[in-house]
Amino acid sequence: MAAFSYQALDPNGRNTKGIIEANNAADARKALRARQLMPVSIDQTSSKASTSQSSFPWRKRISNKALTLLTRQLATLIGSRISIEEALKTVADQTRQAQVSSMLLNLRASVLDGRSFAQALDDYPQVFGEYYRASVAAGEASSQLGQVMDHLSDFVENRAKNRQTVQLALLYPAILALVSLAVIVALLTFVVPDIVRVFTARGADLPWLTKSLIRLSGFITTWGPLALLGAVGLIIGAGLLLRQPAFRLHWHQLLARSVVTRAFTMKANTAQFAGTLATLVVSQVPLMDALTAAAKTVPNLHIRDKITSATTRVREGVPLSQALEATQVFPPILVAMVASGEAGGVLDRTLTRAAADQSRELKALVSTLVALVEPAVLLLMGGIVMLLVLAILLPIVNLNSLVG
Repeated sequence: MAAFSYQALDPNGRNTKGIIEANNAADARKALRARQLMPVSIDQTSSKASTSQSSFPWRKRISNKALTLLTRQLATLIGSRISIEEALKTVADQTRQAQVSSMLLNLRASVLDGRSFAQALDDYPQVFGEYYRASVAAGEASSQLGQVMDHLSDFVENRAKNRQTVQLALLYPAILALVSLAVIVALLTFVVPDIVRVFTARGADLPWLTKSLIRLSGFITTWGPLALLGAVGLIIGAGLLLRQPAFRLHWHQLLARSVVTRAFTMKANTAQFAGTLATLVVSQVPLMDALTAAAKTVPNLHIRDKITSATTRVREGVPLSQALEATQVFPPILVAMVASGEAGGVLDRTLTRAAADQSRELKALVSTLVALVEPAVLLLMGGIVMLLVLAILLPIVNLNSLVG
């Protein structure tokens, strides 16, 4: 079975389109005629990520709202002992988004072909991230997919809410920065040259600040477009380099060790790891499988390597708390709570509590950083405007000497 996108005419001659599941194009046409639809075009939707993802990755993405909804629906159906293929078919029939329906039907076709659900999700890495796929794989391996999907739905929903909160909080500072930057560039390009031309015509020495402003204005007027293209090229080049595993590992090491970024990097990755591990352990996933899956969800490759080493030590018989402490990337409070959970035989509860604490601390840190962005932007733009005003006013203050 595969998913086909179609365009057809109904009995009233109106154009309609949608997604239909069939073994081949001929069966798809027969199914459309059975619905009293006249097929106009039928195209098979591809389930392979390589077909268009390399050149147009956004085509494989869906909204966070759609991902949250389909995850919640799948969790409910799978938790009700409905098979994966039937759950995918049910959700695909209920959704009104052709892209989501096509994706779900392609996932169902992969499952019917003998692949596991996690392997089918690998065809859509832009939609289902490493955390999602690793969690599903661990749930299938431990026969606890229903519980894992339930926790996944909560995770996806909370992540969407947190992302929206941060985006809304940063919207005003971003607009303020863009507008201020545009105004400053416009002043340097069109206004400042006419004003300073009056002073330079006098033939007197100008303050160093005004001279610097004239040079900057000349540079922007002459080389501004090339500088902008160069900046865009650097950003694209950096993005391409970050796709290389070796370069990305060095970059992540820098983030994990730098004084400026170390605190936030450690907190974010610790919260991600602790939350994933707690979810899987509570879902009765074996500890080794849970550690392996949780390690794959950590964004920072340097920290991920440390966790992988800790997983190897646990497999060799070392207690989890000692293995985590040896990595030197986790806060002492997390290690202490894991040790107490191991000693009392309640590792699932202590991990859940530790994950909640780390998530709470991360939210507080993010809220603090976001709250500092707005005044920082105001101070920076205000300082630049003040320098521009001073550069223009200083020659006016010395106008008598310029005339003389």
